[in-house]
Amino acid sequence: MSDWDTVTILRKKPPKASALKTEQAVNAARRQGLPVETQQKYGAGTNKQHVTTKNTAKLDRETEELRHEKVPLDLGKLIMQGRQSKGMSQKDLATKICEKPQIVNDYEAGRGIPNNIVLGKIERAIGIKLRGKERGQPLQPPGGKK
Repeated sequence: MSDWDTVTILRKKPPKASALKTEQAVNAARRQGLPVETQQKYGAGTNKQHVTTKNTAKLDRETEELRHEKVPLDLGKLIMQGRQSKGMSQKDLATKICEKPQIVNDYEAGRGIPNNIVLGKIERAIGIKLRGKERGQPLQPPGGKK
């Protein structure tokens, strides 16, 4: 005698999508001969929101026609002399102008890309004009001209 009113259904829950992507699940599917599709995603795992344009890449290669402007060596020497006359190290000057020590190093070595904001900060810190016709002259305090 069997009871026809009782129905028992044994069913496993289908695996979640994330479980199907594990290395173990992929290898099991390969062993069973099931088709496995893999895709390599470009930039996966990075938080890049900006893609470099071709013009930026050209500038980075520094070809003949497109070249980053560099700080002249004489300007680097002026910065070094002014800094040493004040008795500051590169790190001290960088701290005073709120920039990284590497920036001061690059400017003194003639590798830095000129930035008027940074040059203005250095001018005020060492007291020497670094831009314009009077390059190398002592910096006039604001309101000193009449």
